[in-house]
Amino acid sequence: MIKNILITGGAGYIGSHISEILVKNKKKIYIVDNLSTGYRSLINKKAKFFKLNIHNNKNIKKIIKENKIDSVIHLAANLIISEGEKYPKKYYWNNVIGTQNLLKACSNNTIKNFIFSSTAAIYKDGQFKVSENSIIKPKSVYGRTKVKCEKIIQSFCKKNNINYGILRYFNIAGSSPSGKIGLINKSDHLFKNFSREVMKKRPIFKIYGNDYKTKDGSCIRDFIHVSDIAEIHFKVLEKIDKTNKSKILNCGYNKGTSVLEVAKEFKKQTSKKVKILITKRRKADLVKIIASNNKLMRFIRWKPKFNNLRKIVKSCLIWEKRQ
Repeated sequence: MIKNILITGGAGYIGSHISEILVKNKKKIYIVDNLSTGYRSLINKKAKFFKLNIHNNKNIKKIIKENKIDSVIHLAANLIISEGEKYPKKYYWNNVIGTQNLLKACSNNTIKNFIFSSTAAIYKDGQFKVSENSIIKPKSVYGRTKVKCEKIIQSFCKKNNINYGILRYFNIAGSSPSGKIGLINKSDHLFKNFSREVMKKRPIFKIYGNDYKTKDGSCIRDFIHVSDIAEIHFKVLEKIDKTNKSKILNCGYNKGTSVLEVAKEFKKQTSKKVKILITKRRKADLVKIIASNNKLMRFIRWKPKFNNLRKIVKSCLIWEKRQ
């Protein structure tokens, strides 16, 4: 039985949604976050919070021991692709070395399950629809750090008899249906950028490149609602605990939406006059990537609740209006 769960990066956008679903399911939550990109306001009231860096393995080991932690959900990482290209050392230190330090804290302890947030950015560009067995060849520094982490986690968990779930996220968007939690961070996030623009007098939607080999020239992504991602974490955690099986799983909807289609949906949901501005391509952006999610569907018998662009955009706008 899963009772006590430690979430690293639990004060962030995804972590706060996962906390919400775990608390609803009567789990005890312990959050470790250094608040460099997380927010106190997003921390679940029922969680026990430690302001701490994942490099501090001595204190994390103490938290694990004293609170009989049985499962870890590791989300703490730097994750902006363009920033990773500028500061590769920072990304390697926080993502790879940070993960190694966290794992050290998990050794010779009560940990039975370990969930890791990986990314679709690890796949080779040009494959379009990817399964978990597709070619891995990340274009970005961020993607490379995640591949390293995946390998380190697999080897550590096998050695220490820990079940692991490696979840390769596709593009996460949206806000909680409760309207209480959403994306605060102003990092270069498509849905956040458009939501913030809509609040302005004269919104301008910036699109990076319209000369890609896609249906409308803009990049294509598999956008998944953050509440669906949160539910996947809970279900995968329960399943790996019950079956003692470790899995690597793509987390997406198995469908592609172009950046331009997202812009048009935002435009539709506002009465303001929106200008769409095409700028040059960004380095390390994939042209098109869609998740084959058959393995995930089979493993947890999952049915997405928010698989709808209109719903995702609407939830973003409701959240942004409250800011």
